[in-house]
Amino acid sequence: MTMTCGEATIRLLSRYGVTHVFGIPGVHTLDMCRGLTGGGNAGAVQHIQARHELGAGFMAEGWARATGEVGVAIVISGPGVTNATTALAQCYAESLPMLLISAEPPSDTLGKGWGVLHEITEQKKVTEPITAFSATAMRPSDIPDLMARAFSHFASERPRPCHISIPIDVQAMPVDELWEPIALPPRPACQPDMIRQAAKLLTDAKNPLIMVGGGAADAAADIRAIVETLGAIVTTSTAGKGIVADDHPLSLSAGVVTADGHDIIAKADVVLAVGTELAETDSFAGPLHIPGQIIRVDIDPLKISDQFPADIGIVSDAAIAMRALKDAIAGHSEQISTQNKTIIASTKAAITAKLNASEKQHARLLTLMRACLSDHTIMSNDACQIAYTGTFAIPSRAPRSWFFPAGYCALGNALPNAIGAKMAKPDHDVIAIAGDGGFMFTMPELLVAAEHHMPIPMIIWDNGGYKQIRDDMDARQISRIGVEGINPDFELLAKACHCHFIAPKDADQFTTGLKAALAADRPTLIHICENDDWLCQ
Repeated sequence: MTMTCGEATIRLLSRYGVTHVFGIPGVHTLDMCRGLTGGGNAGAVQHIQARHELGAGFMAEGWARATGEVGVAIVISGPGVTNATTALAQCYAESLPMLLISAEPPSDTLGKGWGVLHEITEQKKVTEPITAFSATAMRPSDIPDLMARAFSHFASERPRPCHISIPIDVQAMPVDELWEPIALPPRPACQPDMIRQAAKLLTDAKNPLIMVGGGAADAAADIRAIVETLGAIVTTSTAGKGIVADDHPLSLSAGVVTADGHDIIAKADVVLAVGTELAETDSFAGPLHIPGQIIRVDIDPLKISDQFPADIGIVSDAAIAMRALKDAIAGHSEQISTQNKTIIASTKAAITAKLNASEKQHARLLTLMRACLSDHTIMSNDACQIAYTGTFAIPSRAPRSWFFPAGYCALGNALPNAIGAKMAKPDHDVIAIAGDGGFMFTMPELLVAAEHHMPIPMIIWDNGGYKQIRDDMDARQISRIGVEGINPDFELLAKACHCHFIAPKDADQFTTGLKAALAADRPTLIHICENDDWLCQ
C-alpha cells in the first residue's frame, strides 16, 4: 500500500501507541494532516486543535504529566517551532516525555538562507539545547530510525523531549512499505548488592529521611511501605507530591520548599533521595543542606555524582529499585515513627503559624477546594502565589495529581496542561489554577476546552497583576514597572468563550460553584479576588 511519508509518519505514531496529538495545521503540514484524516489511518490518531502552538505544546506536556507517557505536538516549521519551544524547554526541565514533530522548508533549501517561507536556516539548532535530540529527516527512510530513537529514549532513559523535523518535500514522498515500531529496551535495573548496602545503611540509621521526586511516581506503593517500615519522615519535590499522601502522618508534603523542612532534612543522618534532582528549583527557601549520608536512586547516571554526590549511588528505574529495597528491609522493627509523627505535626503547625496575610487567604481557599475534590483529582497550576502556598498547604493524595512548573517556571501552562490531562484521563476530575497575569498567556485555549465540552474549573486568583514580582520590587525599594495593568471583564470573557462563570461572594458559593463546575458541560471560569472579605475572615 503506497502512502505519502506524512501519512506513514502518522501511522507509525499510532503503532507506537499514540492516540492524540495537539497542534495547529499549516501549509507545511498538509501531508501529515492527510495522515490524520484520510485512508486507512483515519481516526487512528485524534488531532486536537489548539489556538496557539504554545498551547499545543503545553497540552502535550499535560498529557505527559498526567500519564508518564509520551505527549505529542505537531506544528509547522519556523514560528510553529519557536512558539512551541517554551513547552519543550519546560518538559526538558521537568523530565517529561514530549515529542515535537514539525515541518521544515524544502530539503534543498535548508541552510542556504534563500528567504523561503518559515525559514530557520538550521531549525534543529533552535531546539537542540532543550531536547534529548533534535534531528531532520532528509528522506522517508529516516523516519522509522528517528522514531525508534525517540521512543527508545522515552522507554529506557531519563525522559526528555525529542524533536523530529520533516521537510515538506520529504513529507510528500511516496512510501511503499509499512513501517513498524521496534521492540523497546527495558528500563535500567538496580544491582542487588547496592540494594543490600542501601538497606543496611537505612536500617542502621538513627534518623533516616526519604526525599522523593517526580521520577518516583511509579513506585508510590513501595515507597509508602518503605516509609512505614523505617518509620522515616518523607518529603517531596513539587513533582513528587502525592507519591506518599501529603496528609500521611509521616509526610512533610513538599516541605522541602520551606525553611522548617530544610531544618528537618539537615538533621537526618541518612537521606534516601529517589527520582529527584535535589535541584535549586525544588526549594523556595535557599540551597539545601544535607550533611547526612546520601543514597541516590536515579535513572540518570549523571545525578549520582552532581552537586549532592551519593555515598551509595543506584542507577535504576525507581519502581524496580524501590520494590527490591522494600523486600530488603522487610522485618525491620522501627522505633522512631511515633516521635517523627510528632515532629511532622508540630512542623506543619509552625509552617501554618508563619503564613503571611496573602498565604492565609490562599490556605483558606485551598482548604475549601480540597473538601470538594476526590483523591485523584488533578490540580494543574501556573506559577502563581496561590500555587506556591499550595505546594505545602493542600494535600495531594495520588501521584501525578499536582502539576507545577518548578524547573522552567513558565507562565500560562495551567489551562493547556489541564486540557492535555483531561484528554489523557477523561474519567479524572481536572482543575486549573492560575493568577490573573499568567492566565492571559494562554487564555484562548478556553475555546479548546469548551469545544470538547470539558468540565474544567479554571480558577483565576486575581491579585492585580504579577504580584510576586511586585512584592519583590517593593521589598527591594524598586519603583513598580510592568507588574500592574487592567484585566478583561472576566464574566464577559467567559461568555465570549462559551464558558460558565462564577464570582463567589462567600465560602458556600465557592464550594457549590466548584462542585457544579466539575459536573458541567463546559469549562467554568471562577474569578477569585485576593482580599475579598470572605477570604480574610
